[in-house]
Amino acid sequence: MDIALMSMSLSQGQIQQQASLSVMEMAMGNAKQQGEAVKELISSSNVKALQQAAQPHLGGNIDLKL
Repeated sequence: MDIALMSMSLSQGQIQQQASLSVMEMAMGNAKQQGEAVKELISSSNVKALQQAAQPHLGGNIDLKL
């Protein structure tokens, strides 16, 4: 195997690893933000807001039959 080819392969592997690490860091940041938002919502003790956030489709419509 040629040294230049080995060098290119190693460089490409390092770039892929850096890209994967960057994507994982972004996902971890998003998860942290969501966790903080849930923590804030729970600590606010607003039960109605918590229920609405958990099931936003409930209570939006009233069915009437005459």
